Amino acid sequence: MPQKRRKILVTSALPYANGSIHMGHLVEYLQTDIWVRFQKLRGHDCTYVCASDVHGTPIMLKARELGVTPESLTEKLSAEFVKDFHDFGVDFDNYHTTHSAENEELVGSIYATLHDSGDIYTRTIEQAYDEQEGMFLPDRFVRGKCPRCNSEDQYGDACEVCGATYSPADLIDAVSVLSGTTPVKRESVHYFFKLSEYETRLRAWISDAKLNKNVLAKLEEWFEAGLRDWDISRDEPYFGFKIPGTDDKYFYVWLDAPIGYMASFKNLCDRDDRFDFDEYWNVDSDAEVYHFIGKDIMYFHTLFWPAVLQGAGYRQPTSVFTHGFLTVNGKKMSKSRGTFINARTYLDNLDPSYLRYYYAAKLGPTIDDIDLNLEDFMARVNSDLVGKLINIASRCAGFISKRFDGRLADSLPDTKLFSEFSNAGETIAAQYERREYSKAMRSIMALADKANRYIDDNKPWLMIKDADKAADVQFVCTQGLNMFRSLMIYLSPVVPRIAQDAREYLNEESWQWQDSAAPLLGVQLPEFKPLLTRVDADNVQRMVDQSRNSMPVQD
Repeated sequence: MPQKRRKILVTSALPYANGSIHMGHLVEYLQTDIWVRFQKLRGHDCTYVCASDVHGTPIMLKARELGVTPESLTEKLSAEFVKDFHDFGVDFDNYHTTHSAENEELVGSIYATLHDSGDIYTRTIEQAYDEQEGMFLPDRFVRGKCPRCNSEDQYGDACEVCGATYSPADLIDAVSVLSGTTPVKRESVHYFFKLSEYETRLRAWISDAKLNKNVLAKLEEWFEAGLRDWDISRDEPYFGFKIPGTDDKYFYVWLDAPIGYMASFKNLCDRDDRFDFDEYWNVDSDAEVYHFIGKDIMYFHTLFWPAVLQGAGYRQPTSVFTHGFLTVNGKKMSKSRGTFINARTYLDNLDPSYLRYYYAAKLGPTIDDIDLNLEDFMARVNSDLVGKLINIASRCAGFISKRFDGRLADSLPDTKLFSEFSNAGETIAAQYERREYSKAMRSIMALADKANRYIDDNKPWLMIKDADKAADVQFVCTQGLNMFRSLMIYLSPVVPRIAQDAREYLNEESWQWQDSAAPLLGVQLPEFKPLLTRVDADNVQRMVDQSRNSMPVQD
């Protein structure tokens, strides 16, 4: 029975435009891209949008340090992001920026709705102020001794040693990160969103959103502690959108960043009449909306964001999918060890298909961290992708090309075995749908083992030497190539470049998921070309060396 065609909008968290994309970032974008490609392969109407997050104090200060405008700084980094994502096969339907006309318009209208309904109010607060720099300091721009454990050089909002949370005013011997001077306390009027009044409504959304159990446990902790109203404003100087009706107040970057999801989609709708903004964002929309995020920004996406959307009269996300962090060789990414690896450094040395597969083999739907162990990375890619999967085609294609004029047989010798491959499609699809990529990879590689056993049992390299059996080699190799084809269809969301090359070898214009159930028979194939080479240990070491040497040591 054919599936109902779903209308799905997917986002990844917006990369912050103050540094290059690195291996840790790619966990999220590859996880999202695989899911989107899978949905499209299943025939669903799935749209993937993203944008660069370009507002805030760090970007303003970085631009000032470099002597450029924030706009030119972020445009340059955005162009770098787009190239890195493209070269890793991340296929956005639209990539935009939060410093856009669409975002400014949406932020302004959402703010006006919330303000008119009484969800926004003002309050005078006391903040750290750097008199030498002439600006209020974000919490992370104040450092000092932790008031609980006396650890030196801790941020103004939390201690990385004992885990205590506090305000910058609580720090001992506090100094400004910008000038090294002691901040003073100064009052300022700020704008607040009444998050504290949304608990009941948020709980209703959470019950429908099917969030991960670890996310639910964390949300319960936050509810028990009590939701606090959210400061959505910042004082000048600041790079961002000015709050309407004020001269020196700006929207906090964390208000306009998630609205950037909507703005990127609106930009797409304005350029392509196949898309209708209201069809996805109206309260009564039957479209699905999913956000892929890291566990460090759960609070913003599971509390602030759904509350703001509801208060402003928009639909809330169908769900929020949260992942863990990346470690390399079991430890936090490190510049001195050469394991703080930028996307471009990887691409200069290794095939992106390797990393796409390795992350997929590690990823599940939980918030557990995953580890990029470089020895295991080489061993698993070489064993699974090259030794098992590509090897099926390599072992069969030559015989078809050289002895049978490139033509596949008109029937399969073992339809029961082929049925095992086609029947596995729905199980593997369910694993992709639930983001159980590691399970899906195990399912696919278990089938690859069966295909290789079939070839080992039949030994076409011996059959071809036996005049009585030589003709049967065409059937055996047709069976092998059809099993390979099914596996490549299942794996195409993970390794799209290899899948495209395999599809072109098989002379097919496109694939849909269900194509794996119907064998390819009696067709003419071109000469087979190798689809992937083994990971070279020297290239991995060169990547590590380049990462170690490219930046000053500062872990």
